[in-house]
Amino acid sequence: MSGARAEAVARERERLRVLRERREAQSADAGVDGFTVRRWRKVGVFGAQAVLQALALLQQLAPLAQDATHDALADALRNEPDDRLLPAVRTVLERADPATIAATLTAIHAGGFLWLSEVGEQRLAALIEGDDTLAVSGSEDPYGAFALLSAFATDGTAAFPPRMLPRVLPWIPLSALDDLIDAGVVGPEHQPWQYRAEKTEHAYLIARLVPEQVTTEQAAALEWTAPQRRRAFLAGGEPLPSVGDVYDLLERVADGDASVVKELEGMLPRDLVLRLRRLLDGADVGNWDRDLWEDRGLWRFIFSLWEPKAAVNPSRSPLHALMALRQAYDLLCLNDLTRASSQIDKLVSFETAEPAYRAEALNFHAYTLLLREELNAAAVVLKGISGSHELAESNLRMVEQRRAVPRNDRPAASNPYLDLGLPHGAPSWESRYRDLRREHVHDVDMSARLNSAMKRIRDAERDEDWSGFFVLPLDLDVFELPDEVPVTLVPPLAPLTRRTTPRSPDSLALVRQRAVADLLPHLLNAPRRPDRNARMHTQ
Repeated sequence: MSGARAEAVARERERLRVLRERREAQSADAGVDGFTVRRWRKVGVFGAQAVLQALALLQQLAPLAQDATHDALADALRNEPDDRLLPAVRTVLERADPATIAATLTAIHAGGFLWLSEVGEQRLAALIEGDDTLAVSGSEDPYGAFALLSAFATDGTAAFPPRMLPRVLPWIPLSALDDLIDAGVVGPEHQPWQYRAEKTEHAYLIARLVPEQVTTEQAAALEWTAPQRRRAFLAGGEPLPSVGDVYDLLERVADGDASVVKELEGMLPRDLVLRLRRLLDGADVGNWDRDLWEDRGLWRFIFSLWEPKAAVNPSRSPLHALMALRQAYDLLCLNDLTRASSQIDKLVSFETAEPAYRAEALNFHAYTLLLREELNAAAVVLKGISGSHELAESNLRMVEQRRAVPRNDRPAASNPYLDLGLPHGAPSWESRYRDLRREHVHDVDMSARLNSAMKRIRDAERDEDWSGFFVLPLDLDVFELPDEVPVTLVPPLAPLTRRTTPRSPDSLALVRQRAVADLLPHLLNAPRRPDRNARMHTQ
């Protein structure tokens, strides 16, 4: 024998001697005699310490055992283990929960028991050491835990195979499921809430993926106020207070406030931003697509942007019809009779207008005829609407009385309230008069006109007789803008914000626990044949 080989043999003999002495010392310290150690060695447990670990493990499993299985464990606990032991342990674990299975397999590994196949032992060792990049076939990954661990370990969550989702969705920790949702692996089409028995998790996942399906009760359980606020806004009710959110901005838009457009664009999805910009662009030419003007909640906003440069064609849409009517009235109040007449002509030619609109247009027309002293024509026009409008009848009487007065003896034809730019009968006429007098202090003609209007109103108030005034409009409600919600700008309900910790270590530990439990098929019915190192195992 060469010198080098002799030295190696000597070192091995010395190592075995030290191990033997250590084993004997541990056996003595543990109170386990050599005979007992040899008995346990036959079932794959080596050394006194390992025997104690096996006994502790079996004591934990014994309450779960039944019938013959219980007898096999009871015999082993009396230090009489036999070939029934491993099948009994396997039977108990097959009925146990994943946490118990994982804890048992981990204890088997820690004790060095030869109860697992070599492949199972290798995989278990890798999992315990934190190596999650294990590659196993689909048939060996019944719950998808290995695939999930591998995806998390390689930061490839988005690459998790969708075919594995039915395996993982029933048990995956909620935080890990949120990771898959954020990565786009799990979507509404997978309906993960159907796999969760816990009502809170069920509601949470619906809120995360299909928020529009969340019930009032579910939203309350989640303490999520966004659905309630959205529903209240769409219903035209008083939404929950939340200054500066999208509903607050939409409410301001509905009131015609264009100053919030930029801020609102930052809160709307892309398609609604484009819709809002189409709305703005249309104000330049006074033309909007049907889908925009059909949303009556946008009308106040449109009217705040739109300043017609010419007479509006009322036949283009109900929106244009209302604008034409309001435009005619505003021009009359401004005493811009040329432009007012142009607008009124278009209103009169729109014969298919709603009756209320049509009556206002004809009343306007009669007023312009009155101002031109075309009293016969004015009376004809008013007779067409007087039967259904009391004020139109009053106007007709005023025109007929005026016809009976010689032309040179007739008072001013205009309505003095309109001369001041106010609706007929406005109580604030005096302050308006003073403001206009200051504004036109150097305009002699305007001052005379304002003074005339003031005197006529005071005389009417003194005599409590306004019958000499042509009244318009007939019904102010016809001129009111809709007080509705701009429903086509309301964004879909945003998904509930994630409430779990991304890449949670606790969730990863639970996934690893499931992966360990999935190694149960590698638990043998008889201990593995030991190699030399196993025979000398002392742990």
